[in-house]
Amino acid sequence: MALIIEQKPLYKTLAVGQDIIFTVSDINTVANYYKPKFTAEIYVNQKIADLGLSTSKVATLKVTPNNKGVGIFSIRPIIESYVSPQYDGTNFDNSIFSSFKTVGYSDNTPHPIHLIDKFSNNDNLAIYFSIVFNIEYYLTSNLASLQTGQSITSENYLTFDGVLQHDDIINQSGADYGFNLNQDKLVFNNFGNTLGKFLSNAPITQEARLSDYGTLSFFNFLNISENSFQIGTDAATINMVKEIQIRLYNSAGVLLGSFISIPSTVANGSFNNTNQFSNTRLMFFGAFPANLDGAAYATWVTHRANVSYYEVYAMDDETEVISQLYRINIISDDCKGFEGIRLTWLNPYGTWDYYTFTKKSVRQLTTNKTTYTQLGGTWNEKTFKINGYKGGQKNFRVNTKEMIRINTDYLLDADAIWFEDLINSPEVYILNGYSSSDTFGMVNKYVEPVRVVTSSYTRKTKANDKLIQYTFELEKTKIKRTQAI
Repeated sequence: MALIIEQKPLYKTLAVGQDIIFTVSDINTVANYYKPKFTAEIYVNQKIADLGLSTSKVATLKVTPNNKGVGIFSIRPIIESYVSPQYDGTNFDNSIFSSFKTVGYSDNTPHPIHLIDKFSNNDNLAIYFSIVFNIEYYLTSNLASLQTGQSITSENYLTFDGVLQHDDIINQSGADYGFNLNQDKLVFNNFGNTLGKFLSNAPITQEARLSDYGTLSFFNFLNISENSFQIGTDAATINMVKEIQIRLYNSAGVLLGSFISIPSTVANGSFNNTNQFSNTRLMFFGAFPANLDGAAYATWVTHRANVSYYEVYAMDDETEVISQLYRINIISDDCKGFEGIRLTWLNPYGTWDYYTFTKKSVRQLTTNKTTYTQLGGTWNEKTFKINGYKGGQKNFRVNTKEMIRINTDYLLDADAIWFEDLINSPEVYILNGYSSSDTFGMVNKYVEPVRVVTSSYTRKTKANDKLIQYTFELEKTKIKRTQAI
């Protein structure tokens, strides 16, 4: 018998934060030859057609057959180092730019991903990989000549910077298992007669101020044969999001103007035809009010002052709705005098979630001071001089951290579950609001890193707690600077 792949991931699109297991066997070689070892050459590339190039090989693994004579490879530790969150806008292939207030992304005009006007591709959020398996062995016991068998290559897989939890439902078919993105409605189609959702556990109704930025993220250009999952309806010519549509409404629920259509085109920072790049398989759309300001859609500019809420949804190239309807309610009372603080955090799918805390917030400075005793006069001159500013205890160094305690408004049960993603997230930031004075992304202005220091979280429900409200404590991670004395 030849080399066989006995076990592999069930689906060809998968989160990197899970066990990615392959099992291979070669019964004849293991039984009849000496010192057999299975090998796995791992290939990684953003372009699927280039996976076979020697330059795409990133690692070679070797394992000794186990007691059942098979080799089991866990490749997650290798692959996860090639994906990372999207922090900035993108400049794909020096031809497709995300933009901030119509200025394209570049080294000289950068902007955070949260501020994009319309669409953005990804840099390293998703990646392709494949594996070439083989077996090496010796013909005789003197181990004189190392032999290799006939290699076998796995299918191509698309992985993204997401994670699975231990209670996520895993499907199994034969020896293969995997997480069905369709069953969790994470792909834009009408699988099971239910429309897909954006890559978030956030409720489909959210609140934002007119000055708030934020993105909605989604898979794109997935098809059954290449990716196990399909974007769009069965009638779609290309498995892609052709456009995002937005409808504006006033407080009476009356439609304001015509709907806003944002085509998924190169000019808008996206892609509009078939391609081989993982950069286009996971995309972002600037969906919150400040992003709409940056894009300056005519309908939005005309009716902005009267908008009470708006709806966002995706369409395929057959003009069929393929996503759930997301509603953004405008916070219009300026948080009732409280300082609104908007957080963004890395969610389990490797993209970003947002929430504006509108209730009371308290800021507190904590200092850690290093002191010394200074001489009260001059001891190294012709005469002793007393200087009033010298002497006594002095601060040599002052390290100051800012702590912020923030409170939510009253929430629904679904919001309470969603906030578990916030307290579990490794990346949390304060996201500051729109400023009319900027022409491109300002360093240090919009995104401030913080750490959630709240160490416990009790999931509340209306049945148990009647009114659901949460308090979180944040610590700004950057120490305030002082002069060196």
